Amino acid sequence: YPDVAQSRHNLAALYENQGRYEEAEHLYLQALEMRKRLLGQQHPDVASTLNNLALVYENQGHYEEAEHLYLQALEMRKRLLGQNHPDVATSLHNLAGLYDTQERYEEAEPRYLKALEMRKRLLGEEHLDVASSLNNLAGLYERQGRYQEAETRYQQALEIWQGLLGEEHPVVATNLNNLALLYKSQNRYQEAKRLYRKALQIAVKKLGEEHRLSRTISGNLKNILGRS
Repeated sequence: YPDVAQSRHNLAALYENQGRYEEAEHLYLQALEMRKRLLGQQHPDVASTLNNLALVYENQGHYEEAEHLYLQALEMRKRLLGQNHPDVATSLHNLAGLYDTQERYEEAEPRYLKALEMRKRLLGEEHLDVASSLNNLAGLYERQGRYQEAETRYQQALEIWQGLLGEEHPVVATNLNNLALLYKSQNRYQEAKRLYRKALQIAVKKLGEEHRLSRTISGNLKNILGRS
């Protein structure tokens, strides 16, 4: 019953998005067991469930289990799909994200870069996954104090998102907020204020004043209003 496994997988993904990680974990484990039994130990759908289960573990702070599953998914995808496949790039990107969270920056950066290179080549320069890679790489550089490199990547991601999603998408507001935080770190307060205001305008219009993103941006703006 592959469709039963798929419905378990889909429901798990829904719970994961809602932050209901224990319920998501339970369903992913069920889907994984069913898929292995029905499709065999080595199958792209098995790799997909391993990847998503790893993400749940990462969100719960279970980094060792997450790394083990990300690596399993990566090796399976390479073996089944070949070295040059978007899913392999996704696995590398996710593994880099885990290392980034753990401040294992020297391990994260080359994997982010490899995923970015693959995504550009396989999906084209103007793609949401390329923007995601650029954004995460920017965050890594920012945490390392490599502000110029971070700014360039944030701006590249912003251009892609604006082009594909429109100027007033919540993702654009999030990116503007991130770029403003970067400017604030460098005491570039006027530029930061301008971007915060733009981000807040988008967030309030699209999500409402009480949404978490709107409140976060509003708080960030208030935090620097007294600075010149």
